Formats: sequence, C-alpha cells, structure tokens
Amino acid sequence: MSDDSKTKGSNQMWGGRFASGPAAIMEEINASIGYDRKLYRQDIEGSIAHATMLADCDIISAGDRDKIIHGLNTIRSEIEAGDFNFSRKLEDIHMNVEARLSELIGPAAGRLHTARSRNDQVALDFRMWARGETEKAVGLLQSLIAAFLARAEEHAKTVMPGFTHLQTAQPVTFGHHCMAYVEMFGRDLSRMEDCLARMNECPLGAAALAGTGFPIDRSQTASALGFTGPTRNSIDTVSDRDFALEYMAAASICATHLSRLAEEIVIWSTPQFGFVTLSDAFSTGSSIMPQKKNPDAAELVRAKTGRINGDLIALLTVMKGLPLAYSKDMQEDKEAVFDASESLELALAAMTGMVGDLTVNAKAMKKAAGSGYSTATDLADWLVRELGIPFREAHHVTGRAVAVAVEKGVALEKLTLEDLQSIHPRITDSVFGVLTVEKSAASRKSFGGTAPQEVRRQIRFWKKRLGASGNAK
Repeated sequence: MSDDSKTKGSNQMWGGRFASGPAAIMEEINASIGYDRKLYRQDIEGSIAHATMLADCDIISAGDRDKIIHGLNTIRSEIEAGDFNFSRKLEDIHMNVEARLSELIGPAAGRLHTARSRNDQVALDFRMWARGETEKAVGLLQSLIAAFLARAEEHAKTVMPGFTHLQTAQPVTFGHHCMAYVEMFGRDLSRMEDCLARMNECPLGAAALAGTGFPIDRSQTASALGFTGPTRNSIDTVSDRDFALEYMAAASICATHLSRLAEEIVIWSTPQFGFVTLSDAFSTGSSIMPQKKNPDAAELVRAKTGRINGDLIALLTVMKGLPLAYSKDMQEDKEAVFDASESLELALAAMTGMVGDLTVNAKAMKKAAGSGYSTATDLADWLVRELGIPFREAHHVTGRAVAVAVEKGVALEKLTLEDLQSIHPRITDSVFGVLTVEKSAASRKSFGGTAPQEVRRQIRFWKKRLGASGNAK
C-alpha cells in the first residue's frame, strides 16, 4: 500500500480538476476512513459481485474480472491481518481499497468502477452492514426472550406485588411479570424483522443518481449479495437512509424497554425490596463502603438508552433538510449508527446474562404481595360475584373494610367475620377463600391474566412463536 507521501498534491482519485490538494482543514472534515473502515468486508463483497456481473454482461473481460477478484481478496486478507495501511489522504474505505487494488493489479483496477458511483457503493456497503447488525439484534432478542421464558416457567406460581404508580396494587406472579417483558421484547423482535424485510433491497447500479447507460444486470448483483431484488428508483436509492433510521428507531424503543427492566432490577435488588440478588458477575463493590453490592451492569444498561436515543436524533437531524439526491451531509450517517448498534448489542447481551443470573427471593416477594391491602379488589369482586352487589357499591364496602383493617393494624384477611359483617351483613366466611395473595393471583384466569395456568399458556405460545421466528431466519 502506498504511504501518504505518494498521495500529496492532487488526489488522483478525484481527477485532474483539483490541481492542488485540499487544505489541511478540508482533509480533516472530509476524511471518513477513521470510522468507515468498518465497512471493508461489505465494500469488498459488493465489488466482487459488481465485477462478476460486469464480466457476465460483457462490459469487462473475464481476465480483468479475475484480476480484480484476486486483488480484492488479497486486500481483504491484508486488512484482516492488520497489514493494510489506511490513508486519510484517500478519504474513505472505497478510495483506500481502489488505490490498493490499482497497486496490486495495475490498469485492470480502473475497470471496477465502471457503471458504479461512490454514491451507490456507499449506500450498498452501509445497507449491507445495517442488515448484518439488524440480524444480530434479532438473534440477541431471541436469546433474551428465551431467558425470560425460562424464568417465567420457573416462577409461574411465585407471587409478588403488582404495582401501579410504584404502589402495591394487586398480587401477580413473577412469571406473569416476566411475560410482560417477553411481550415488550417480542414487539422489538417483530420491529427488527420488519426492518430487515424493508432494507433488503440492493442499491448497486443506481450509480451517482440517474442509473447507468451500461447494460448491467442489477438483479444478478442483488441476488449475489443476498438481497430480494434491486431498488426501483435511482434518485431515492442514493439519498435514502430510511433503513438506518428505522433500525435506529427500533433500537431506541428496544433500549427504552431495556432501561425499564434495568430500573426494576436496580429497585428489586435494594435491601428495602430484596426481591432479587445479582451475582458478583453483574455487580461491583464500593471503594469505601464494604457492605455495598451495586447493580452496575443494570445501571449501565439504563444509561446506554441515552446514547442510543441521542444517536437516533443525530441521524434524524442530519437527514431532515437534505434535497434529493446525495449530499455530503450523509457522510455523517455512520458514526451514530455504529455507536448505537454497539451499545444495543452490549445492552441486550448484558441483560440476557442478568435475567439468567438473578436469584429470586420468593419469600420476600410473597410478603410484599400481601402489603398495602392488595387483595381489596378481590373482596370487591367477591361482593359483586357472590352477593350481586353493583361494583360501585362493592367498591365502597371494600373501602370501609380497608379502613377498619388500617385502624386495627391488621391485614385484610385477618379481619374477623364479625368485622366484615358489621360493614355488610350478607358477607359470609367464604370470603376468606379469596383474600390470600395466592388465591387472588390464581383467580385471574382471563386471557392474558396472571393466573399460573394462563402464564403457562402464554409461555407455550411464545415458545412456539420463538421457534417459528428462529426457523424463519
């Protein structure tokens, strides 16, 4: 690979119009090789497919094709071995690869760019990279959902408090709570799969913005690169970054779900709650307080959401005022997406580990489930169901029963029959059959409810769906 000294003066890749090289400040703002070198695999794969198609369409010779492919494979080996000299003078990954190819195989290298522009080349590379990252997210989400299904199955009957406003509301099962996250991450999985379907069109052949006059076969290159087909409008092709925006939007929603889960793990692992314990693998200690065990992994997952959301806004802002077709602004499309994908993948992997790692304190959960008169709604429902009382009246009677329990300093199920009959004389001792937290949870048998049998039904559904999703890949 030539060193930077060989590229001083005019940039030969720009052509003769630029007789003198760009000023240092222009070089600094214009170069993207510091980050877009990440696209080298996609750039080389796309170029191999393009060269193969050009030869098949008799646009270049088979001999030049073979030289180009051999040279590109050599460059890939050099990069992966750490022997490739990336030059800022050559701006980006495309120019760096093309310049090295010219050194390796001579004039034949100049034929590779026939019927192609950097505009459709970068659109291809970036789209292929985004497709790979979206596929990774799909796999990581499947693993996280599987981890939750395992915990839900294990704790289908484990009673815990359900909260609204972070106040004890009604008893639920921990399995049911886990399945709430299965639903959330299941929607994230669906969004990523939809995103994959929409982004899987091949930009190669759109050229600068108007297509090309060469008799190329865009369907051939699309098929060779694993796309469902070529894009249908050359102007849109080179100016579109919807695929990246959609991935980022799905990533932001997913990160929000991860952050909510992280917050619950942080709360649940406090001594005040004591619902779960994280192992040392996902915790750290304090430099001054030896008793501390901090849920740092969960806190860092929670923080990653800010980065991912910021990355989405950054890309939206870059794209918001661009006229068709390509503008250099779009060079700023990659760093935010690279950062967001790295953050999302790390957060998903960390959370999958934490979900599998949690030690659940079922005793503490059960004790908390009975606090705050959480079975009050069960008393109201019993009054409606057994005595035929309108719900609003039952609600009032229940409120009075809670007030008596508060006055006596006892749980609702510890009130005597006489206490309850003083509020409503038709209450019988059968009411005590619905006032325990276990029976409260077990009674919620409506579709999607917290009853253990319903939790198990939803686990079966998601195992089947997850299997189908995995097979589809």
